[in-house]
Amino acid sequence: MAGPTCSPYKDGDAALPGRPAPAAAAQGPPAAAGGLPPALPSRGSRAGAGLRSLPAPAAPRGRHFSPLPSIPARAALFQVSDPIRLQGRISFWWGSSAKTAAMPVTVTRTTVTTTMSSSSGLGSPTIVGSPRVLTQPLGLLRLLQLVSTCVAFSLVASVGAWTGPMGNWSMFTWCFCFSVTLIILIVELGGLQVRFPLSWRNFPITYACYAALFCLSSSIIYPTTYVQFLSHGRSRDHAIAATAFSCIACLAYATEVAWTRARPGEITGYMATVPGLLKVLETFVACVIFAFISDPALYQNQSALEWCVAVYSICFILAAVAILLNLGDCTNVLPISFPTFLSGLALISVLAYATALVLWPLYQFDQKYGGQPRRQMDPVCGRSHVHYVCFWDRRLAVAILTGINLLAYLADLVYSARLVFVRV
Repeated sequence: MAGPTCSPYKDGDAALPGRPAPAAAAQGPPAAAGGLPPALPSRGSRAGAGLRSLPAPAAPRGRHFSPLPSIPARAALFQVSDPIRLQGRISFWWGSSAKTAAMPVTVTRTTVTTTMSSSSGLGSPTIVGSPRVLTQPLGLLRLLQLVSTCVAFSLVASVGAWTGPMGNWSMFTWCFCFSVTLIILIVELGGLQVRFPLSWRNFPITYACYAALFCLSSSIIYPTTYVQFLSHGRSRDHAIAATAFSCIACLAYATEVAWTRARPGEITGYMATVPGLLKVLETFVACVIFAFISDPALYQNQSALEWCVAVYSICFILAAVAILLNLGDCTNVLPISFPTFLSGLALISVLAYATALVLWPLYQFDQKYGGQPRRQMDPVCGRSHVHYVCFWDRRLAVAILTGINLLAYLADLVYSARLVFVRV
């Protein structure tokens, strides 16, 4: 079958620079009517077959060589009936091309870009708007997330084992994660990523990181503040099973984050990078702090403690703004560049949390400033209460979470300085 022939020469090209032009005799026979060379009789039994053959090319003289035959002559190559002459013709062309290897050749490369989803998992290509998306590794993982959260809240709801603030939080976590995971699966099955109101490069991994933290908190809070106070029976068994499925969901969401996070040198959405994931951790920890300091008696009438609450609130708002700007693809609305905003945010948060890490324990656990250094000094902590965390435990939890967030902001500051932003 005939195919295109690539050569550094075009029709009518001269010889190599510094060499004389080829002899006229080497130009090959003149083309016959129709653009084909004159027919020659073939050998042997093929003499009367009516097929056309080409004469053997003239040998180059000295340092001279013939340019490639014209386009009609090239087309005639594939009509040759004599395999020996065909082989000789190809050999001659090959030899002529080898002599022109030193000429500069411009190569045009066509790059075919295959769209890969940042949430495809293990580098598998995206299958848009097809049920086959559920057979991909990430699709199977999301089905596991969907089933685990559904079973968790169904077990608890069937026996009504979710009263009190901690039970309400756990129930909300499982229902929320189930609902958003279902929405993501519907969007991918229908190929509706383009119509989704938020950036699809940033939304799935942002949600997966939040869901992993939510399920982790429920897997810890629910059994420690609720399940252990239940009497043995059907309700307790259902609550224990729900805790197990919550742990499975947490591992599934954490696996999705590990699969879809950005790799070094990869161009991706900001939320898939380490600083983006740290922003999720920072806002989540701040929300947990707000839950522990929900009673104003923990910080009222102490200006230092009120400053700490202001630090938690301001840093949370700034980090939430950074996340929302990325989810909405509107980072260009800032009066300053987005990298500058991120670096300034991280630096301010580190300094503010450093002061909170000093002031909060000092005014909560030092007797000179009205604190309680030991748990036994809080009379409420000496009694077991269902669905309740005493003040001393809350103070300790806030101090620990403040240190965790300070480390997160320090890592955010370091990693933000190493990011390279590409305008697309």
